[in-house]
Amino acid sequence: MAMVKFVSALLLSLLAISMLQTMVMANHGHGGHHKGNNQYGPGSLKSYQCPSQCTRRCSKTQYHKPCMFFCQKCCSKCLCVPPGFYGNKAVCPCYNNWKTKEGGPKCP
Repeated sequence: MAMVKFVSALLLSLLAISMLQTMVMANHGHGGHHKGNNQYGPGSLKSYQCPSQCTRRCSKTQYHKPCMFFCQKCCSKCLCVPPGFYGNKAVCPCYNNWKTKEGGPKCP
């Protein structure tokens, strides 16, 4: 009887440790977004940071002026610019969901 209780407690402890390890890995960005690092995402920028982030975002497009115009407009509203030169908009939901009257993306 004592052995059954010991084995049950041991298995329960291993399960708890496994769940805790999974939560720690998720919070430190293993296989997902960095939760503690607020580098990207809604409200991650101050308005004065928009020009430099939009310069980075628009640096590889052939349509630099319109890209900069709309990026800065979106950044000032959303206080967020996605990482990279293209895509990754899911990181900034406001930036991603702002659409033109025709339903196309407003933000580059």
